[in-house]
Amino acid sequence: MKACSLLFPLLLFTAVTTPGLRAATITVKGSDTMVILAQKWAEVYMSTHPDVKIQVTGGGTGTGLAALQNQQTDLCNASRKIRPREVETCIKAFGRRPTEYRVALDGLSVYVHADNPIEELSIEQLEAIFTGKIRNWKELGGPDAEIILYSRENNSGTYEFFKEHVLQGKDFAAHAQTMPGTAAVLQAVSRARHGIGYGGAAYGVGAKHLRIRKTANDPAIEPTEENVVNGSYPISRYLYIYVNPALDKGPVADYLKWIRSDAGQAVVKEVGYYPLPPELRSR
Repeated sequence: MKACSLLFPLLLFTAVTTPGLRAATITVKGSDTMVILAQKWAEVYMSTHPDVKIQVTGGGTGTGLAALQNQQTDLCNASRKIRPREVETCIKAFGRRPTEYRVALDGLSVYVHADNPIEELSIEQLEAIFTGKIRNWKELGGPDAEIILYSRENNSGTYEFFKEHVLQGKDFAAHAQTMPGTAAVLQAVSRARHGIGYGGAAYGVGAKHLRIRKTANDPAIEPTEENVVNGSYPISRYLYIYVNPALDKGPVADYLKWIRSDAGQAVVKEVGYYPLPPELRSR
């Protein structure tokens, strides 16, 4: 899959009248992990809905949720679940908690250079690597070379998810290099022979995806669609969209309904993430 580099400017939701046409602009902001998916959704939807303009920017889940709280975006893409304190801020801002939509599934992938002989790691080993306890690949059966860590910025939902579910809340090692997005992590790992990073499954081209063990005694699982949907891949997650309930009507509601339809979920698979099971699409 190729990551689209186009980022649209951020504007507030507006409805304007032109001769014979009532046009709507929907703004979307948030998760960098979801940017390529959000842009593809927008492209496909606008091709059949010429009266709707959808403008997409990234910036990270935390940035998107802050924009939602400040009523500076219509939709917030999030690669993690909203925090209770963020819900409270939304309630203070617009009187209600934001509506949550699950819109896709992702197997959070761990990338290494294509020539790295390592094929699998356990969650415990990943924790030791990214907290700095393990510093050399030879400790894992690899070459005698220092491990180069690539991580995400702390406003990233992917960063927070990895810290919570892999590092068990511990801090990343001080020598981890912070990258501005998943595409940047992947690019760095694809060039660094002894690098390791993490990110969404749709960004895996150019590096090796490792199989992951939940514990040292569990089987090593690939982040495939089947394994993510059935929950056997140990670092699976939902991807979300949050919306101010006051805007969850008209063009916004139509767009969200389409995203969770067969057509919208086909885009999920085309981009490289995993569609929601049918029983979750109507909830």
